Amino acid sequence: MKQDSFKDFVLDQMSDLRGVTCRAMFGGYGVYQGEVFFGIIHQGRLYFKTNDRTKPAYVKKGMNPFRPNAKQTLKTYYEVPVDIIEDHEQLMGWAEQAAGHASRAVG
Repeated sequence: MKQDSFKDFVLDQMSDLRGVTCRAMFGGYGVYQGEVFFGIIHQGRLYFKTNDRTKPAYVKKGMNPFRPNAKQTLKTYYEVPVDIIEDHEQLMGWAEQAAGHASRAVG
């Protein structure tokens, strides 16, 4: 498997989030906390699970939903802004929210 420095950077930034792993999917990676799927890494971008409460923060920063191809859009997964990815503390907060939403949606 090829080296993916963006994936490695994102996982390092989220290393304080207990149980975070990723698995190959969508031609990219699914991001999990335990068995809870809450994020996607695809083509050098990170997307998190959103809900009605958190989605406006993504939209306000001009972020778009995950679109793996021209015919498909996952409207509950939005791109995480670069400034958030680069800020460990903020990224941890956004990741914890996303994992929490995904966990409640499943449970």
